[in-house]
Amino acid sequence: MTTPPYQPGYPQGPGYPQGVSDKSKIVAGILGIVLGSFGVGRFYMGHTKIGVLQLVVTIVTCGVGGLWGFIDGILILVNGGVDGQGRPLRD
Repeated sequence: MTTPPYQPGYPQGPGYPQGVSDKSKIVAGILGIVLGSFGVGRFYMGHTKIGVLQLVVTIVTCGVGGLWGFIDGILILVNGGVDGQGRPLRD
């Protein structure tokens, strides 16, 4: 097995195993719970398309779509998730 090359801009070392995101699961989950109706948790994780979709659904449904972001934030805290590049979020 070969080690993937160093990727500039991403944390390296024992605290950050190769392939783990620099984004925090806890921050993403809290942002999803508090500001999920605006898609902020998904924007933070790098999923801009889903973030925009959450914002549009909230506007079109006059705020009821905000439940999607709230539930999404809880699921991120419980199950974790991946960032926009497919790497698992760090704890």
